[in-house]
Amino acid sequence: MASRKRSSSAAAAAEDGVNPKAPCPCGSGRRYKHCHGSGYAPAVIRPFEGLPGEADWVALRELVPAATAKLKAADGRELTLASVLPGGAPALVRANGEILVGCQLQTSSDDVSRDLGTAVAAALEAPAGAPVDPGPIGGAGSAGPRLQEVLDLTAPLEVTVHDDFGFWLEGTEPGAAARAGLQQANEAILPTVRLEGLEAAYWVRPGNERAHLRWVRPEKEEQLLDALARLSAAEQILLGEGTRYAGAFRAHGLVVPVWDLPADIPAEEWITPATEFQARLDEALAETAPLTTEERRARAGLLSRQITLR
Repeated sequence: MASRKRSSSAAAAAEDGVNPKAPCPCGSGRRYKHCHGSGYAPAVIRPFEGLPGEADWVALRELVPAATAKLKAADGRELTLASVLPGGAPALVRANGEILVGCQLQTSSDDVSRDLGTAVAAALEAPAGAPVDPGPIGGAGSAGPRLQEVLDLTAPLEVTVHDDFGFWLEGTEPGAAARAGLQQANEAILPTVRLEGLEAAYWVRPGNERAHLRWVRPEKEEQLLDALARLSAAEQILLGEGTRYAGAFRAHGLVVPVWDLPADIPAEEWITPATEFQARLDEALAETAPLTTEERRARAGLLSRQITLR
């Protein structure tokens, strides 16, 4: 993703009397010389890099409607990561002290990890049952730490996909407005299943005619594209009869290949075909020979069907 140019007027306004090593007046948390003092703030291409389950972080941020995962803070306290919280809230602390952090926020800055880390840090400081106030998130930049600084990086990320947002109200006594909001949110959920035994592979059915497999891949884009091109040229990129390779998303530095699937076949029946595809992909990833003419042509076709989300 190309760097986004900062407003020259914002930079000029802060020039007089600002120590280049001091925090930038914009509140980004960066030093002035690395933020508005430089004239631009480079976007973090892979904000979840270094976190256990990076591919699932991307999926929860961009693809999965209702899911949770347990997190552990660097100080040992436990938190619950939610794909999204009511109203797109960054975090909340229940009366019993349980901390929930939302992955899908209403706004974002050039560093999504800092946005979420800011919310985590604020939630860890908030009293039980009190509102969480992380300050401004997104825009010019969030002021708190990155996720990599506040989380235990040895704890695995184990995702649980839910059929609805009932986890929003667990342990509470919701009023009529909360129940109505929950019902409205539930009506927008697409049936989603995480395929067991496969990292960040999610089956989703948006309608009665087709389903999809969206598989967030951890490999670097160029390496993955070469491997997919080899499989495509060898007619080994499909998952079985009635399937179609639809293209791919780019999201937070990772590639998310997507297959069209027949809607009448349950999600669990795609575990074996996807596992077999993984074996073929592993072989293609290990291949080091230059691409053939046919494989280069296949690669160009694959590249033309990629869309960048973030």
